[in-house]
Amino acid sequence: TYLGLYAEKEISSMGFDGIEKLSSVFLYTGISLLFLKFFKKGIDIYMLGTDGDPDSDPFILVMNFVKALIITLTFTEIYEWFAKIIIELTDKSLDAIGLGDIIITQDFIAEIISQSFFAVVAIAVYMFFYLSFYVKFLQVGLQILILRTGLPLACSGLMDADKGVFKPYVQKFLQVGITVLMQIVLAKLSLALMLSGHFLWAFASLIFAIKTPRFLQEFLMVSEGGGGGVYKAQAGVRLVQSIRSFVK
Repeated sequence: TYLGLYAEKEISSMGFDGIEKLSSVFLYTGISLLFLKFFKKGIDIYMLGTDGDPDSDPFILVMNFVKALIITLTFTEIYEWFAKIIIELTDKSLDAIGLGDIIITQDFIAEIISQSFFAVVAIAVYMFFYLSFYVKFLQVGLQILILRTGLPLACSGLMDADKGVFKPYVQKFLQVGITVLMQIVLAKLSLALMLSGHFLWAFASLIFAIKTPRFLQEFLMVSEGGGGGVYKAQAGVRLVQSIRSFVK
C-alpha cells in the first residue's frame, strides 16, 4: 500500500532525493498562478468586461480564490488523511478475508517443484503475470505522485464557473486511490488461491488486478456528452488553457 501511495519514499531510497523539492516548486508556482489568475479575472470581469458578467458579485470570485488557496496550502494534510483511509481500509479488507500474512515462501516453491510438470509450468507463468502486475502497480504509484505534485496547478480551475480541470483531477485522484486498494486485495487473494492450488482462480484474480484501472475508469471517470477519450481530451485542454491564460 505504501509503495502505491508514497512512491517518492521508494524513489528516495534509490538515491533520488529531489522529489520533495519538486513538489515545493510546483506548490510555489501554483500559489503564484492563483494570485495571477485572481487579479487577471478581476480585471477582465470588472474593468475590461471581457470575461464573465461584470454585474456579478465580486465576493464570489474572492471566495473561489480563497477556497483554491486553502486547498493548495492544506493539500499535504488532506492527502495524509486520504492515504490513511486507503491504508486502513486495505488492511481491514485483507484481515476480513484472512489474507493479511499471505506470502510466497521457499518451502512452497520447493513443494511446487517437487510436484507435477503442470504445476511447475503454472507457477512459472503465474510469476510472469505477477511481475507484470507489479510493474502496473508501480505505474499507479507514479500516477498518484504526479497527481499530488500537479494539484497546485489544477486548483486554479476552482476560480472558473465550471471548476475547470479541478473536477476531473479530483475524480482521477479518487480513481487511482481506490485502484491501489483493489489491486492489493486482488493480488493477495490471487496469491492465496495459488498457494492453495486453485490455479485458474488465481490467474483470474491476478488478471483482474492488472485490469482494475480500466474497470474503475468506467465508473469514476464520467464522460461529458461523449466517450471517455473526449472527456480526457477536454480535461487536458482545460489544463493547457488555464496555463496559457497567464501568458496572453
